[in-house]
Amino acid sequence: MLSLKKLAGVAAIAAAGLVLSACSGPSADNSSSSSATSAAAPSSGGPLKVAVVTHGTAGDAFWNVVKNGAEQAGKDLNVGVDYFADGDPGNQAKLIDNAVAQKVSGLVVSMANPQALQTSIQNAVKAGIPVVTINSGEDSSAAFGAIAHVGQSEGLAGQGAGQRLKAAGKTKLLCVIHEAGNIGQNQRCDGAKQTFGNVSTLQVDISNPTDAQARIRGALQSDPSIDAVLALNSQVAARAVDAAKEASSKAQVATFDLNADVVAAIKAGTILFAVDQQQYEQGYLPIVFLKLYKENGNTIGGGKPVQTGPGFVDKTNIDTVAPYAERGTR
Repeated sequence: MLSLKKLAGVAAIAAAGLVLSACSGPSADNSSSSSATSAAAPSSGGPLKVAVVTHGTAGDAFWNVVKNGAEQAGKDLNVGVDYFADGDPGNQAKLIDNAVAQKVSGLVVSMANPQALQTSIQNAVKAGIPVVTINSGEDSSAAFGAIAHVGQSEGLAGQGAGQRLKAAGKTKLLCVIHEAGNIGQNQRCDGAKQTFGNVSTLQVDISNPTDAQARIRGALQSDPSIDAVLALNSQVAARAVDAAKEASSKAQVATFDLNADVVAAIKAGTILFAVDQQQYEQGYLPIVFLKLYKENGNTIGGGKPVQTGPGFVDKTNIDTVAPYAERGTR
């Protein structure tokens, strides 16, 4: 087991913003999600038991990497980690309620739809269970009683993506939202609009990739002046590349997050760059923070989010990042 001194060192590094650069992970042939009625198999661990409850959907490679990070932290720190996920906010709230009823030592929760989770999270806090929020919903984290939030500020990330696309000479951007009701995705597109200017949005469903590709293709065919597409997910990005080819469009694709297809596409030049929010850290660091809180009374962030991004991956650094993406830690 790591000493508290070493754990405190990890937390201090994260708080100072000196965490290692990372990206998104592997393509997800196997689902990373549990349904609302079926749980992931519990990991072996010590006296602390942490439930990680996310809004990940079946087949989403991004959440596989979050799960990998949380489970590795559990192994490294001798903490039992159970991972659960459901893309439906009501079902996600039920998963939180179930964890509270089981009297877990701590909770890690993503908040794509904060209002749907508010009562469940506040009930956990009232029950004396410390909560760390991750990925989305940072504006509601402290208000709901969480001890920390780990993620990237989505508006700032969107601004960075917009700046890069504008610097690349693009003039009209299509921003593709793949999860209805996810506030973080709207913040990304709004941020891009602030720095890029001419941005329109398109709603697709990540659980129906064939339809998503058809919708992107249709948007590009109906407006040939679109010369850039910003995907908010690595799997959607691969579909956007294919859609642009099918539409004979000049639009180039950029994306949030990585998987094997995006790594290959950046190398080939068909994707300009990926926005890096280091989601492995979003799984790993909350386990560190909860262990420190439970065993040493430590908190992190001073009421501000612990930022895991954004960074950017392009042709200049893809060869460094690619091996980590292949092993599921980036």
